[in-house]
Amino acid sequence: MTLKKNKLKEKLLAGEPAFGVSVMFPSPQIVEMVGKLGFDWVLIDCEHGSSSPESVEMMAMAAELTGITPIARPLSNTTEEILKVMDRGAMGVQVPHVNSADDARRAVEAVKYHPQGVRGLAAGSRPANYGFGISMSDYVVEANKETLVCIQLEEAEAIQNIDEILRVEGVDVFFVGPSDLSQSLGYPGRSDVPEVREVINSTFARIKSAGKVSGSAGNAGATKDYLGRGVQYLYTHFTTLFSSAGNDFLARVRDQAS
Repeated sequence: MTLKKNKLKEKLLAGEPAFGVSVMFPSPQIVEMVGKLGFDWVLIDCEHGSSSPESVEMMAMAAELTGITPIARPLSNTTEEILKVMDRGAMGVQVPHVNSADDARRAVEAVKYHPQGVRGLAAGSRPANYGFGISMSDYVVEANKETLVCIQLEEAEAIQNIDEILRVEGVDVFFVGPSDLSQSLGYPGRSDVPEVREVINSTFARIKSAGKVSGSAGNAGATKDYLGRGVQYLYTHFTTLFSSAGNDFLARVRDQAS
């Protein structure tokens, strides 16, 4: 048998955009709804959110149930934190605060098994189908092929080192983080100011010119702008999605009631 295919990775390799939702609290039900709404993938946020390894596993199961790809953002760029989410069933990671080529290589090595990396290999784990119907050696080959590595460029140091970071093998997505980047550039929370916007847009251009896949996050307006710049890996936050729909609903019904 073969493992489940990473549909998000397939879309990116085909040059297509993929749309996801970031969920910062443990809720398999929300993940299931994200899948039923038609999104391509879900980001399970363990850096800023409250999900434990157990809830990551349940949310990954919910993603698989509805045919979307579960990606996890680990607490930090360490082998231990990345292993926690990968062994619970995440099909890839979005690693925060990658500022150098060494940081990027460390992330790749934590996700991949030998010979591409140093991820710990355990018999009978959930990603390995509990050992049912697939040998360990076949699982390693499949996992190295299907897992996705996204690294976050969200500090001025990362932008300064962008050329060497882009040369690191095994990175699938180079994500430009507008929130932390705005803070690093001296404009916390103001990613719309010209100084920050110029850095973001020029970074997208450099990623594209290197023939690599870029990513970012935002509301519908920001996402439309990113699409025009060739960005493929895109998501909005669940709270943004909920707020937009909630505000629209209340505006409509209150207007009718007045």
